[in-house]
Amino acid sequence: MTDKIRIGIAGYGNLGKGVEIAIQENADMELTAIFSKRYDLTKLNHPCKDKIFDAADAHKFKDIIDIMILCGGSSKDLPGQGPLYASMFNTVDGYDNHGNIPNYYNAMNKAATDNGNISVVCAGWDPGLFSINRVLFESIMPQGKSYTFWGPGVSQGHSDALRKIPGVKKAIQYTIPVEDNLGKIKKGGTPVLSIREKHKRECYVVIEEHADKEGIRKSIITMPNYFADYDTNVNFISEEEFVKNHSKMFHGGTVIRNGKTGTDPSNDQALSFSLNLGSNSEFTASVLTAYARAAYRLKKKGCSGAKTVFDIPLKYLSNKTLDELCKELL
Repeated sequence: MTDKIRIGIAGYGNLGKGVEIAIQENADMELTAIFSKRYDLTKLNHPCKDKIFDAADAHKFKDIIDIMILCGGSSKDLPGQGPLYASMFNTVDGYDNHGNIPNYYNAMNKAATDNGNISVVCAGWDPGLFSINRVLFESIMPQGKSYTFWGPGVSQGHSDALRKIPGVKKAIQYTIPVEDNLGKIKKGGTPVLSIREKHKRECYVVIEEHADKEGIRKSIITMPNYFADYDTNVNFISEEEFVKNHSKMFHGGTVIRNGKTGTDPSNDQALSFSLNLGSNSEFTASVLTAYARAAYRLKKKGCSGAKTVFDIPLKYLSNKTLDELCKELL
């Protein structure tokens, strides 16, 4: 591939900054523009500040960006921003509100199809890499039960949902597996577990002066799709404590399928795929960047509409040729 893939970044929080780093690690890509609602970022001593633009001006770049990587939050940003950007650009995003994925997919599919664009949706690590493994494991071993555990670690999507609550100044959310039940499954068990029996959620929140603390707590623990179905603990702390103790972005998780094959009841089989991440945002950004390459190739083949990780061959993610992949990795 001689021409570099021209990448735009929509949103310049932790994920957007991670994408900026990931682009530098892929020789076939180049950063074309960063779009932010916080346009005063141009005043920073940033090496790429001449490439930072107001999000309202993104439409002016329709013809010079190959793939726009959407780095907004799933709770408030992407439901509106996603279809808007998909009407103008080929896009990749990591939308992660599992309960609303069908609605989001349909909205992105319509916007992309109507405008002849490609939109790769929900392409982070869960949904994304974990989704691939859930399908793979279930297809290989139909007789069994699958489980997904996240953490312990920081959920970007849930933390973003906290920060969108009026009166919240800073916030972070840790997803914590219920260890007793995780241990049973690691030993080969196949219990039926509710959402609440698999994870709990620990929130650390800094609120604005005079904010309604109890109102914020209620907004958190009753938030559908994010906290309402879990045992959720809300801790209100000072900004100083937040900066000191809650600045790391570690995360991870495991997909497990336990089951049997054949007629011998002693033939227990276990499949698993795990991640242990020092930086959730940087790793998620790396996944999105790989899928930007896949989106670029799909567009070159004349495809349009929304695509998920289920639709995309693995070879499209790699910068290696098929011959190289067969020789080195098959």
